Amino acid sequence: MRDSLVQLADEGFMDDESSAAGLHRTMKVNDLVSGMGSVHDTEELAYRLLASLPRSRLATIQRRIAPLLQFDVVGSLPMEVSLQIFSYLPFQTLLVCGLVSQRWQALSNDQSLWKTLCQTRGWTWRHTPRSHPFNSPVPPRHREWDDSDDEGMGDSDEENGDDGSTTDGVEAAKAELTLMHAELDSGFASMSLSSSSFNQNFPSLASAKETTTSSSSSSRFGSRSRYHSAPSILKSFQDTSTLKPNYKLLHQTHIKLRNRFLSSSYRLSALQTRGAPTNAHTNTIYCLQLYTYPETGKQVLFTGSRDKTVREWNLSTGMVERVIADVHTSSILSICVHNGYLASAGSDRQVAVWHLETNKLVNVLCDHEDSVLCVRFDDKRLVSCSKDRTVRTYSFPELEFQFVLGAHRAAVNAVSISESFIVSASGDRSVRLWDADTGKLLRTFENHHTRGIASIDFCPPVVLSGSSDKHIRLFDMTTVQGWSTSPEYDGVVPQNNTLLPFPLLSGAGSSSSNDANGLVCQSCGSSSIGSSLSSSSSSAHVSRAGNTGVRCVHNDLVRTVALGEDFALSGSYDLSIKVWDRKTGALVADLTGGHTGRIFCIGFDSKKIVSCGEDQRICIWDFSHGIDTSFLP
Repeated sequence: MRDSLVQLADEGFMDDESSAAGLHRTMKVNDLVSGMGSVHDTEELAYRLLASLPRSRLATIQRRIAPLLQFDVVGSLPMEVSLQIFSYLPFQTLLVCGLVSQRWQALSNDQSLWKTLCQTRGWTWRHTPRSHPFNSPVPPRHREWDDSDDEGMGDSDEENGDDGSTTDGVEAAKAELTLMHAELDSGFASMSLSSSSFNQNFPSLASAKETTTSSSSSSRFGSRSRYHSAPSILKSFQDTSTLKPNYKLLHQTHIKLRNRFLSSSYRLSALQTRGAPTNAHTNTIYCLQLYTYPETGKQVLFTGSRDKTVREWNLSTGMVERVIADVHTSSILSICVHNGYLASAGSDRQVAVWHLETNKLVNVLCDHEDSVLCVRFDDKRLVSCSKDRTVRTYSFPELEFQFVLGAHRAAVNAVSISESFIVSASGDRSVRLWDADTGKLLRTFENHHTRGIASIDFCPPVVLSGSSDKHIRLFDMTTVQGWSTSPEYDGVVPQNNTLLPFPLLSGAGSSSSNDANGLVCQSCGSSSIGSSLSSSSSSAHVSRAGNTGVRCVHNDLVRTVALGEDFALSGSYDLSIKVWDRKTGALVADLTGGHTGRIFCIGFDSKKIVSCGEDQRICIWDFSHGIDTSFLP
């Protein structure tokens, strides 16, 4: 070693006096160590030397030798090997790793890691949009039908009526980690405005002085490629974005939005109130759907009303951009929008299909014998259901008749499609699963609720249903396992069904935590029910076991439901929208104060919930306020 050091000095690698002096000291140390008998003797010598020093000098030496005791195994590996190790870590651990050292922070911030995490959840960076023109020719008029008391639901079999971006450094990493935990605090309180202020001044989302834009969607609630009973989770884009993808920012933004849902941190506004804007709907709004134009990346909202029109809303300006009128002659009860087409169904017994780009009526189907209550379509077929107790299927876009599915004993209130399956729900309290390619009935779930079923959503193999019995029920069709808000399903085995018994996952949530009022739901274990006790829906919480708990359920018919990746949503005639944990059934949020009339339809994406109803209001519950979401699909 000595010869090597001398050679380095001779070859000019150490060209100053200090280096030469350091070399001389190193040579002396080496001479001293080489004279020791063993490593133990060297340790003993070092200890005696340290023991001879004043205590004040030991701390200095400790600081000097500390780096010699540290060895970063992961950081010393080649970059690709280190990243392979980090790829097995969850995002929370990656954020903690950024606190260790600058090397670890660089590794934990690598875009490939965060891109993989985002791809696992289906989260993508938005595309650059293009423009989209609009025009509005008027289609031909058809015969009129009486819908004097039609609210888009058929009678049940047991009743009559209609009840049926990241900075460098460890400090920045600490800030990111802190922010991840802080998003669940109460710093962003829910904003439920009074009826008077709601009627007077509800700004559109565009008028909010925030960095967020309100025109996007997903299914974090999770994006899906299937088309279903409440098509609220569709691929969507914002108006402008030319940023280079930052997948860590994308992932953290989705987590922030999810935590906003968990903490009920929203800003409530209205796209329409009664009589405003001037070209708004003039009667009850029965249905809505968020839709993103694939050519432009622009998200809009379509709504259907008792005023016999479908209207297209610009979510950025809050204005109506298109009115589809003179097609239906009575209430429009259901709409579905997909891939440039819009289908509408009404109490005039008709299903109308509209091409959005050309703004032309494609066809009108008049095969049902009573009000058409729901219509859904995808790339292969269109499905409609009616008060006439049938489900009808057509090829799409040819719209050639295929099958009549006629097993229900009462009005078929809702239908959903996904790939080669159709699910229908009826006032006869049953849910039926059909083979869409053959029209064959595959499964029948009798007495799925104690009263007629009003709404369903289907994401194979999971079905979510809402009923006149005021409850919702979620279950897996392959195992018949899931959860319900009703205790009446304990031990109930669906009839005419060869699958396993349905177990009610009562108490699936954590029952050890308490909210500010110390109340815990005895059905789902949720403690997120404090705000609802002071609302108009407080009577929905039935006391159980004395004063030890409450039940977080609806207190009227559940008219609309929607499934997301993490959450399930329900809207009710009790004027409330409830958000549930999809896995456990725990109540996550209870949204009240937006509507003064019965809620008929809800839609949502990763940033907002949209609802409409009897009061002619279109409410937007914005969970993205104060967050830049311009890059989110």
